Amino acid sequence: MAGPRPVVLSGPSGAGKSTLLKKLMKDYEGVFGFSVSHTTRNPRPGEEDGKGLNCLPMLLGATLLPVADVLSSESSEDYHFVTREKMQEGIDKGDFIENAEFSGNMYGTSKQSIEDVQAKNLICILDVDIQGVRNIKKTDLNPIYISIQPPSMEILEKRLRDRQTESEESLQKRLEAARIDMELSKEPGVFDLVIINDDLDEAYEKLKSVLSEEIQKVQDAKK
Repeated sequence: MAGPRPVVLSGPSGAGKSTLLKKLMKDYEGVFGFSVSHTTRNPRPGEEDGKGLNCLPMLLGATLLPVADVLSSESSEDYHFVTREKMQEGIDKGDFIENAEFSGNMYGTSKQSIEDVQAKNLICILDVDIQGVRNIKKTDLNPIYISIQPPSMEILEKRLRDRQTESEESLQKRLEAARIDMELSKEPGVFDLVIINDDLDEAYEKLKSVLSEEIQKVQDAKK
């Protein structure tokens, strides 16, 4: 795929990915792009099929974040809404760079959606879970792999409980997924950088540093 290197951003819900992304996009307007993912879930009120490509900011990939945790309260997580049969057909044909299932719904990012962003000379950000990371590593995509992690499980649980957005059962599922995510992020060679989001400013400086070369490429091309 031609264009700037994509960025694969991973880490458990509550680690602070959306906060860091919001800050990054504010400081570097017109540098990043977000592809439109596919899902088998039903559209929520106000969502339109495929709208997200021209409605920034939004997250993508097999993100497990609720709508309230997206970059701003006015943004939406629009998708291409498809049937399970149609999505499975695309997966079997190799049309998806990554895919995952959560709470009975399938999510995935197609190769075409990433190419659409790169064709605009933008850095495509893929916010995926650890399963998505492993799937992407099997492809010819050459992204920068970054994991955003909380300082501890105790702090993560407090952050999730303070949201008051889900049931205890749902919360426990997220915490278990987070435990697995945190352990796998420690494996050598999985990520180019693991950022422990204990101090937001420090975490942001580390994120900017690892992306500085690609950001500069995009900015130079716009001159």
